[in-house]
Amino acid sequence: MPVWNIIQAVNDALRVEMRRDPRVVVMGEDVGKFGGVFRATSGLQEEFGVERVFDTPLSEGGIIGTAIGMALYGLRPVPEIQFADFIFPAFDQIVNELAKFRYRSGGEYPCKVVIRTPYGGGIRGGHYHSQSPEAYFAHTPGLKVVIPSNPYDAKGLLIAAIRDEDPVLFLEPKRVYRAARGEVPEGDYTVPLGQAKVVREGQGVTVLCYGAMVHTVMEAVDKQGAAEYDPEVIDLRTLVPLDTEAVLGSVRKTGRVVIVYEAPKTCGYGAELAALIAEKALLHLEAPIARVAGLDTPFPYTLELEYLPSPERIARAIANTARF
Repeated sequence: MPVWNIIQAVNDALRVEMRRDPRVVVMGEDVGKFGGVFRATSGLQEEFGVERVFDTPLSEGGIIGTAIGMALYGLRPVPEIQFADFIFPAFDQIVNELAKFRYRSGGEYPCKVVIRTPYGGGIRGGHYHSQSPEAYFAHTPGLKVVIPSNPYDAKGLLIAAIRDEDPVLFLEPKRVYRAARGEVPEGDYTVPLGQAKVVREGQGVTVLCYGAMVHTVMEAVDKQGAAEYDPEVIDLRTLVPLDTEAVLGSVRKTGRVVIVYEAPKTCGYGAELAALIAEKALLHLEAPIARVAGLDTPFPYTLELEYLPSPERIARAIANTARF
């Protein structure tokens, strides 16, 4: 079984689906001959030709609008937005069109589009190449939001997303694009959307995280002494639909919760998790819910490491919650 990074896993997932289903097409800025800015689509145009893997103008609204039209005519486009920070010019197309077509047509016109985009900080990209916009889109009914943390999940979740009947925003944690490596089966397999994964079983504190933060949390556990509090680490994998049973089951077991995400703290996805736990598992809590998140500022360049949740901040939150 090959050992791949996330880029290789994403590339193979696209290749598997394009070989299986001629309706799958890949489009975006520099995704063709160049293979994308991170090389996630490298070699696809050579195999499948320019009609199925093609470059687009630098117009995110145009990319998504075109993908919507293609999907309505029966194709399964997988557009790439080069950085998640650039997705906002396409916000209207995604929120007001893509997410609503299946509902407004009574199911007659499902819009099967998977938008791939790298997100998050950690590469010294500054405030225009480091944002985490997942909460904006998790707020949008009709749109699924998926965030893998490792190569195995990246391939399986992407294949599942392409086969899904709903539009999917597939956010890829670029900080660990090449750093996260693992065994990935060749050929066809899926990881179901809406199922979280227990990365580490424990009894002391539930730690909820996703994307690159899974690795930062595990560093806090393995290197910063948080293991002594016996944390249970859960990788959500899919924000919408959320695996509420996995979240609530763990919270009812441990009675303590730390939520880790790198977007700004205020109104971030962690706030929704905290609300869910307060509504459904309040009487099981033995300590206040803690959030370790980015700061409520634009993403900085020189102070990037101070902005992002660090293993030290996470370990401190786990300790304070466990000792409350």
